[in-house]
Amino acid sequence: MNVSGIIGYPVTPFSDVNGHVDFENLAQVIDTLFSAEVDAIAALGSAGEAAYLTEIEWQKVAEYTVKYVNSRVPVVIGIAELTTAQAVKRAKYAYEIGADMIMVSPFSYYQLDEDELFRHYESISNATPLPIMIYNNPATCGIDMSPQFMLKMVNNIKNTCMIKESSGDIQRMHKIYNLSNGQIPFFNGCNHMALEALNAGASGWCTAAPCLIGKQPKYLFDAVKQGENEKARELFYQQYEFLEFIVHSGLAAAVKSGFSIQGTPIGGPRKPLLPLTEFSHQQLKTMLLKLNSLT
Repeated sequence: MNVSGIIGYPVTPFSDVNGHVDFENLAQVIDTLFSAEVDAIAALGSAGEAAYLTEIEWQKVAEYTVKYVNSRVPVVIGIAELTTAQAVKRAKYAYEIGADMIMVSPFSYYQLDEDELFRHYESISNATPLPIMIYNNPATCGIDMSPQFMLKMVNNIKNTCMIKESSGDIQRMHKIYNLSNGQIPFFNGCNHMALEALNAGASGWCTAAPCLIGKQPKYLFDAVKQGENEKARELFYQQYEFLEFIVHSGLAAAVKSGFSIQGTPIGGPRKPLLPLTEFSHQQLKTMLLKLNSLT
């Protein structure tokens, strides 16, 4: 599967009444991403609070997202599990419900070595024909995979075909591009590095930003790909403070606060995550007023 461009991340709304997943508001979140003209939708990542969902909730969110998107764009399902057996189970489920791709990050309590990681991905690949995006996110998962090792997996494990790099080190992206001769697609997972990553050859940008600032990430991606360097820099620096803010404030809390600011309350994050403080909420409100006045 050839995926590129902006991969939008929906948050998972929760009801203020009973704390359950609010599927009516999830539809609104997905519609917001469609309005932002994202090229794919990746459910159940960190922005979607996948780690805080029950097994049944996870399955229902995955299934609902696939059905609601209804093949309008590819759907990627995020998988980050402690055990290989649970990751395989979720990969099979993603295939059964009609997802187009899975994004797999190795989540670990013990520090896994490369042989353990290789076998983890290999087992998932053997369980389903779905394309696999290898996701390196050491800050969240506690495991940092080198470009060389991720490329080894792409070259030696069927179905592993692309990489999402979120270590925050732009040199990783240069190495992926250089070592693969530009043949292996990789995606930026660090919002505040979007301009550098796209200029380094990233095939796309995985982000929850379109939930709040519409087509502006898409405009930035298009400007870079069209070689409009001055325009790209201008677009990036317009967004930069906001992109940095939502990461440092916590994606789920920040994006949900932003929906509330823009007139669509979708509940807060699930504990132990907390909503933004009033000060941070007002900071975000100021940024969004400024950004949305530019569109």
